[in-house]
Amino acid sequence: MATLDSASIGRVTDLPLDRSYRALLQVPTLWRLILAMQVARVAQAMFGIILVLFTLTRYGSPALAGIVTFAATFPGILVSPIAGALLDRHGRIRLVILDYVVAAVTLVVIALLALANELPAALLVVIAAASSLTLALSQTGLRSLFPILVPRHLWERANAIDSNGYVVAQILGPPVAAALFAVAGGPVAMFAIAVGFGVAAVGVVGVHDPLTATATTGSLLRDAWQGVVYTWRNRTLRGLGFSISMLNLMGGMMTIMIPLLVLGRLGLGEAVVGIPFAISGVAGMASAFYFGRQDTRGREYGMLVWPTVGIAAGVLLLLPLAAASPAGTQGAIDPVVGFALLTGSALVWGFLNGPLDIALFTVRQRRTDPAWMGRAFAVSMAFNFIGYPIGAASTGAIASQSLVAAVLLGLAAAIASAVLAAALVPRTDE
Repeated sequence: MATLDSASIGRVTDLPLDRSYRALLQVPTLWRLILAMQVARVAQAMFGIILVLFTLTRYGSPALAGIVTFAATFPGILVSPIAGALLDRHGRIRLVILDYVVAAVTLVVIALLALANELPAALLVVIAAASSLTLALSQTGLRSLFPILVPRHLWERANAIDSNGYVVAQILGPPVAAALFAVAGGPVAMFAIAVGFGVAAVGVVGVHDPLTATATTGSLLRDAWQGVVYTWRNRTLRGLGFSISMLNLMGGMMTIMIPLLVLGRLGLGEAVVGIPFAISGVAGMASAFYFGRQDTRGREYGMLVWPTVGIAAGVLLLLPLAAASPAGTQGAIDPVVGFALLTGSALVWGFLNGPLDIALFTVRQRRTDPAWMGRAFAVSMAFNFIGYPIGAASTGAIASQSLVAAVLLGLAAAIASAVLAAALVPRTDE
């Protein structure tokens, strides 16, 4: 019988692992998951912009735009522990499909009521809040599938694809939504977005849903509570929650401020609103692909702290624009200069978000027990995202009185995010 000598064994076992994107896409059914996820994220990005533009133009109230944006996200954050427990107990794919169907139905209902002139502001808020209740099923379900489906040595690549999924959505969604809104109106745009969610739901059907070990008590509510406890006791997840939630508060501010600045300070049309978001997305895509090619182990701390400092500097670029007088009045800023400041801020924000996302996703995956990924990711992502609806609602209310104060809120949040990341996220694996 032939035998292998020690030198042969060394040559075989020391071969480097294939860390390429090509190797990632060879994971069974992963390409279908990525494609469906991308379609849904573009639809979600369109929905966020359409909701703000629809509210501003139909009801003429920045405060109401902030409230509607808050309602479209915050209830889903509150029920995220239950969503995580459901994902751990019952698998992910069917629950992802459920959320996509709910999103499509919600958009159709809003569009039909708007066309019939039967959509008071209070009803819009209620429908938006109801639609958010299943949001964590798709967002957490998909993100918690990546570390289960993908080999560990490809996690950075998968996280780059995951991060760039949001970036591509930011490049395509807001400009297409704003242009569609300007040309065809809000109801038609909502029908189009509903079709996108429907396509995503069909695309996910048949994707492999792997069986995983789950730590369960047999009680859904008890499992959900234990997910909250696990996340809070995990120093990394807790530190990320405080830091990233503050950064997302700034993100909520930007969602409301960009339309207000484009329409009010620059005097440009609705179709232009999506351009700063797209520029941010292009910059983010380039940086995410670059940092996704690197092994981030031991480097996440710096990749979480320093980009956030840079994002705060980018927010400063909005202050001259916010302090200017409305377009067409004395003291108004030159539209070219103002648009340059706006796109420059978006460029900085998008580029620095790339390494931050890669570090965030990878360190969370590595420091979470696989048996708890559904619940821990749901609670962690909700904790991280809770700043967004608060930032949107606060900005809507503050911007009605002072755009400068609204920008300063976002600046303070970005600075606080950097400080909290430096103070609370452990430098090394626990």
